[in-house]
Amino acid sequence: MDKIELFGCPVDSLNLDQTVRRIEVFIRKREPRRHSALNAAKIVRMRKDESLRQIVEASDVVSADGQSVVWASRLLGKPLPERVAGIDLMQKLLRMAETRGYRIYLLGGTEEVVIKLKEVLGRQHPGLNIVGWRNGYFSSREEDDIVEEINAKGPDILFVGMSTPKKEYFLGKYKGRLRVPFCMGVGGSFDVLSGKSKRAPYIMRRMGLEWFYRFVQEPTRLWKRYLTTNTLFLFYLLQERIRQSPRRKTPFTRARECRSDHHDPVSSGASGNLSG
Repeated sequence: MDKIELFGCPVDSLNLDQTVRRIEVFIRKREPRRHSALNAAKIVRMRKDESLRQIVEASDVVSADGQSVVWASRLLGKPLPERVAGIDLMQKLLRMAETRGYRIYLLGGTEEVVIKLKEVLGRQHPGLNIVGWRNGYFSSREEDDIVEEINAKGPDILFVGMSTPKKEYFLGKYKGRLRVPFCMGVGGSFDVLSGKSKRAPYIMRRMGLEWFYRFVQEPTRLWKRYLTTNTLFLFYLLQERIRQSPRRKTPFTRARECRSDHHDPVSSGASGNLSG
């Protein structure tokens, strides 16, 4: 009931607080559920990565992580209430976990980052129960052991701080084995919350320029990716807008339809002759 379709993908039409409340219901029901965040870069990638598309579409909650996705929804006549950024959702869930006593597992980042994140969260949320943590650099041979370790720790929430599509592939691959009520990929949130990197100022986030803030920090590495991604996203948005628009009738089209009506056997009574 709360979902709309954007670029062929279902997106939950929920604000941040509504998303948190829905996740808390998942946790209480104790049935493993999964969250995916949708931004311009992921929409572009999903066009050529069918596995990623299937994983996102099968998620129990899909949030509009990018402001560009919210703007696109309004342009396409399916307005989302607001952006639900992954890092904002993670912080809300951390506060809820501290209050409710939910157990947390942190998977991702470098060894230095995940240990630092645990320390920072421990200071910010003294009552938070972090039952386990592990860096995000591991081989496919180690995955089975990691899944077993997570299950053994019994977390209520699993945060996966890895890049796209690695985090989606991991959660999609082990969705049937991870006995965690709620799993969520949070991308680079571990780096920001641990203090390794800075988040864009609030005004830039409101203006949809968080990507530009990251670009200014690492222009050499990011210029080509953002140029390609943003251009393709605008192209796909234009395609969707054209596809949704009713076909406009030109004077030539109307004249042709009029001539067709005059020569229609049904309207001219020819059908009676044929049947008689």
